[in-house]
Amino acid sequence: MELPRHILKQLQHPNRLMSGDKAKHSNQLIEISGMEPDAVLKKIESRSSGLSTQEADALAKQVGLNEIARGKPKSLLMRLVDNVKNPLVILLASLGFVSYLTGDLRATIVIFVMVLLGIVLRFFQELRADNAAEKLKDMVSTTATVVRDGKDIDLPLGMLVPGDIIRLGAGDMVPADVRVLTAKDLFLNQAALTGESMPVEKTAASASGEMRNPLELTNICFLGSDVESGTGTAVVIHTGDKTYFGSLAASIVGEREVTSFDKGINKFTWLMIRFMMVMVPAVFLLNGLSKHNWLEAFLFALAVAVGLTPEMLPMIVTVNLSKGAMSMANKKVIVKRLNSIQNFGAADVLCTDKTGTLTQGKIILEKHLDARGNTSQRVLHYGYMNSYYQTGLKNLMDEAILNHGDLNDALQVDENFRKIDELPFDFKRRRMSVILENNQNQQILICKGAVEEIMRLSTQVEVEGQIFEVTAEHDEHRKRRVRELNEDGFRVIAIAYRIFSGENDEPHYTIEDESNLILMGFMAFLDPPKESTMEALQRLKKLNVSVKILTGDNDVVTAYICKQVGMSVENILLGSRIEKMSEEELAEAAETTDIFAKLAPAQKEQIIHALQSKGHVVGFMGDGINDAPALKAADVGISVDSAVDIAKESSDIILLENSLLVLEQGVMEGRRVFGNITKYIKMAASSSFGNMFSVVGASAFLPFLPMLPIQVLTNNLLYDFSQTPIPTDEVDADWLTQPRQWTIGSLQRFILFIGPISSIFDYTTFFIMLYVFHAWNNPALFHTGWFVESLFTQTLIIHVIRTRKIPFVESRASWPLILTSLGIITFGAWLTISPLATTLGFVPLPALYWGLLVIMLVCYVALTQMVKVWFYKKFGE
Repeated sequence: MELPRHILKQLQHPNRLMSGDKAKHSNQLIEISGMEPDAVLKKIESRSSGLSTQEADALAKQVGLNEIARGKPKSLLMRLVDNVKNPLVILLASLGFVSYLTGDLRATIVIFVMVLLGIVLRFFQELRADNAAEKLKDMVSTTATVVRDGKDIDLPLGMLVPGDIIRLGAGDMVPADVRVLTAKDLFLNQAALTGESMPVEKTAASASGEMRNPLELTNICFLGSDVESGTGTAVVIHTGDKTYFGSLAASIVGEREVTSFDKGINKFTWLMIRFMMVMVPAVFLLNGLSKHNWLEAFLFALAVAVGLTPEMLPMIVTVNLSKGAMSMANKKVIVKRLNSIQNFGAADVLCTDKTGTLTQGKIILEKHLDARGNTSQRVLHYGYMNSYYQTGLKNLMDEAILNHGDLNDALQVDENFRKIDELPFDFKRRRMSVILENNQNQQILICKGAVEEIMRLSTQVEVEGQIFEVTAEHDEHRKRRVRELNEDGFRVIAIAYRIFSGENDEPHYTIEDESNLILMGFMAFLDPPKESTMEALQRLKKLNVSVKILTGDNDVVTAYICKQVGMSVENILLGSRIEKMSEEELAEAAETTDIFAKLAPAQKEQIIHALQSKGHVVGFMGDGINDAPALKAADVGISVDSAVDIAKESSDIILLENSLLVLEQGVMEGRRVFGNITKYIKMAASSSFGNMFSVVGASAFLPFLPMLPIQVLTNNLLYDFSQTPIPTDEVDADWLTQPRQWTIGSLQRFILFIGPISSIFDYTTFFIMLYVFHAWNNPALFHTGWFVESLFTQTLIIHVIRTRKIPFVESRASWPLILTSLGIITFGAWLTISPLATTLGFVPLPALYWGLLVIMLVCYVALTQMVKVWFYKKFGE
């Protein structure tokens, strides 16, 4: 079930004309960003002194609380109902009910045991998944500083209304979508919305030029972001579901989309139902018209319907998926939704966020270079002392420098240096300085900040311990070196110093002292890839899984990271270009592009839908709030160990360890699961199809029923039981190298070619029983002979169908499957002479029959193997 296109468009193209309020809200943000603050207040009927309590209360009644959409938690009963709602379960339950009405309790018990076992297993496996939107609600359970009646007061976020004036300061979470009215060095962290790890500056100035992506507006702050530094005053524009963040919440509330696995199971179920709609009435009419016993004909047709129904499918599917989930749990991977295991294996495209998934999600000091570009420990030492002694708000780069904690002991910072003064950072100077006194009574001003500012203030440069005057030529070389680092995705700052005499015991330093500096070098920072990223991507490539990067970060940083992990960066598609594309154009571009940058959150979801429209099974790996809609839209959503709660709750699979190598194991496990499920489906469908040809033909010319209803059900029960060990079976290694998807057309061809082979040997059995053993007047002997042959052939044929290789020679089934097969055919043979034989309508078979049966089985296996080899050569998988 795809999301309605109008919802996608509202999130992805907020400035286009369309139905609904969300487009209007996005257009309003863009319009307001281009207005002066006074004009904004006039437009929304507010004022700098804030709303009155009466005005706010009236607005609250009109627009509602400042809360985002959240889904209602499902009751246990509704969870159970959801597991029941599929065509196969409904069909089986209907047949069980009819069996009960006709007094056939054996059939009733068999069918309902299979149905209940599959439902209950799935119910308890999926019970762990809670409602994702609850986490979004928790994020806004705090307070904001609001101007009401001309006074600053703290109010719960839910009480805010459009027009409220709010105060923003370092550490505050932005409580709604707001327009900045005044700002002083206001920097926000929007990583949760955009994936970009560095803070962005917000100002009160009106936006100029055409702006299509609301997240790029420089004077609009969004719910879900938080203030890194600075202060500001803003007016609330949108609250609750009307916020940009609220629209993301709304997109993950409600039912999950039907995945490729669910669609495949449903298609197979309807295929079997179509077979039944043709075969069962034909069997009923043929037997009723030829034998004139309509009740007997009805009971036999009902038994045939049960035989045609793959009642073991829910259990086989669930046990396979549960086994896969347990196997993944041993690798510290939590599977929240069982179907996602198979989707993992079927995925031929893995889309992934960059920050926090491929990368470590934190800024790391990668390089500390002198003025010539060589690694310099002195630059690291001076940078460390600057960050160590500063008392202002430490940013991500300071934290990265201070992670070199071993330098504290190596430099003996506290013993060898004493802090004298500090010149705090501000965004006009874009630098900060600390002044330290060493043991030689020298006072050292250590300055770090923006490269262009530090270089402008530096009149000298230190190279390998020597001091040189700055020259324009060498300065240009240094600027080029910094540009190259920037182009490689590094954030670069410069380090410089100046030495003063320590004669004044209580010196006072000013920003004028940040002059005549000696340039020491540069520090380059990056959010680096996880150690396992490159190897994981290479292994996925060997498994024919295409990897695509979907990130909100800029294209320069993205290109550098992608080059580091071995990806081609020749073709990068930006969010601004996607805005202008039609759905068809994006679908074409998505197939040929591997890297997407500067994406709005909804564009990730749009790209996933575009790939799905081209027939791809898509996985998505992300870790942020902005990834939640994409995680839900994908066939399999994967979050990593460092993901925020909402990303984990929106995902199907959670990697608990930092290593991404488990991705390969997940894909392999998914393909094993799918392989074992399709073994049962191919075998059950082709066998049932062949048997029905035999039943229809036998019903047409025999003067009695081909088999008693109780014998059909017994045969079906034993045959089903023989398939229960399929989840323990191995899958051939070469089968695991390709993504596997449901292809009903291929399954239909397999049934049409393989199914009738069993009919050949059924009719051979009919001939033997009628003309060799003269069973025309001995229905019990005919029934017994066909029962044994049918059970033996159905039970043994799984060993041929389970592999593309030569069975028993090149590929052997698991021991549980082998032993169960032998046990079932032995038990079936024993039933013909057991105390139950009379009850079931069996009689002893002649010795010659067993010899002929062995010959037929050998011929059956040989012929099926030859047709199977021909089939795969002609049609592929």
